[in-house]
Amino acid sequence: MNASDPHPEPEGGLFAGTAWHYARYRPGYPPTVLHELIARLGLDGTGRLLDLGCGTGQLTLPLAAHVSEAVGVDPEPDMLTEAHRQASDQGVTNVHWVRGSSADLPGNLGHFQLVTMGRCFHWMDREHVLTALGEMVDEQGALVIVNDSNLNLTSTPWQQAIADTQRRFLAPNPDHGPIPAAGHGPPHEQVLANSPFRHVHREVHQYQRTWTINEAIGYLYSTSLPLRRLLGDRRTAFEEALSTTLLSIDPIGQFTEPVALEVLTATRD
Repeated sequence: MNASDPHPEPEGGLFAGTAWHYARYRPGYPPTVLHELIARLGLDGTGRLLDLGCGTGQLTLPLAAHVSEAVGVDPEPDMLTEAHRQASDQGVTNVHWVRGSSADLPGNLGHFQLVTMGRCFHWMDREHVLTALGEMVDEQGALVIVNDSNLNLTSTPWQQAIADTQRRFLAPNPDHGPIPAAGHGPPHEQVLANSPFRHVHREVHQYQRTWTINEAIGYLYSTSLPLRRLLGDRRTAFEEALSTTLLSIDPIGQFTEPVALEVLTATRD
């Protein structure tokens, strides 16, 4: 396996220590979905984009070419370091990376034509964020909230095998403390209906995503569950056990995940 971060894992927030894996193993968004979104919003190279919870730039960077300026905000400094590296590698020069939290809004970030939140809105105080964005988004601007199914959902036998193996290696231990969980509550669409951005266009894109064993392990190390830290010196044993289990399901080591990607586009009118 080569999905192990060569750097030590620091203490910190929800996703502390995951940035190296996040940048390399979190799947991006399909070009067809991005092109459809760009066309629907009429992005023509003008206006400003704010990407909240930008991570390592999976949504910020492909959209940056279609606005005059993009701002990526994330609370984890390592995420922003990786995002900056990705931008440099891709030659993207119109993005500014800002360390901050959705709780800090509206702050002094200015006004935007478009605000995006990819795979992160469920972590936020949604009512607060939408109220704050009501002051920050242009009258004709829009919000885009993107979520998709993920590898940890046990929708296939191989995903169930991952969950079972992970559970076996993470037997209950009071020293581990509670595992972080996303907030619960009404669906995003319902929250949006009670906000300044009450007009919502919803689309669901269904497709298949293929994983290797190494990519799957890298993804597991990119989530809010601090798996690498919890495994400690059992990390190698975990990777070997998971590899053996997955190869018993498919000796070629290629695994297909059914994906449902939801895109919510919300406007004032």
